[in-house]
Amino acid sequence: MPVEGIDQDDLKRRMQGALSVLKTEFAGLRTGRASSSMMDPIMVSAYGQAMPISQVATVSVPEPRMLAVQVWDKGMVAAVEKAIRESNLGLNPVVDGQLLRLPIPELNQERRQDLIKIAHKYAEQAKVSIRHVRRDGMDTAKKLEKDGDISQDDGRVASDEIQKLTDSMIAEADAMLEKKEQEISQV
Repeated sequence: MPVEGIDQDDLKRRMQGALSVLKTEFAGLRTGRASSSMMDPIMVSAYGQAMPISQVATVSVPEPRMLAVQVWDKGMVAAVEKAIRESNLGLNPVVDGQLLRLPIPELNQERRQDLIKIAHKYAEQAKVSIRHVRRDGMDTAKKLEKDGDISQDDGRVASDEIQKLTDSMIAEADAMLEKKEQEISQV
């Protein structure tokens, strides 16, 4: 039963926002297979500003271990190539006119461990964001209780609900991390 004055839906929406950011960051982490979402975090310096690669080119997966980036504007090929090389994904584009081919190299064990550490870092950032939202909700409940807008019992109920929501979101983040770890470790 929701407590009056505490917007549970808003807290849930903000916590899910942290999980969606985590999902996006995980999509950018390279596994052994090609995925067009690997290119999502890459920003290209185009027309005087930074743009996502999806706004200057089409990314496709013609083979399981190959990405193809079709640049729309001939003048942008060098900028796209530079952005991919500097993206820290370990990819070396092969330029063929306006098409860039990106062979996905096999991951060695050391690189897999590095990617798992990065995944853990991303998951921890998401959990911290979720805990910040929990703190905001708890502060609201305490303030309402202190001001006399809700009773102590209602304050305790609100705190319990917020904690349950937080626990479920953190469990979801842990499940996403475990799945990504398995994906990275798979040879």
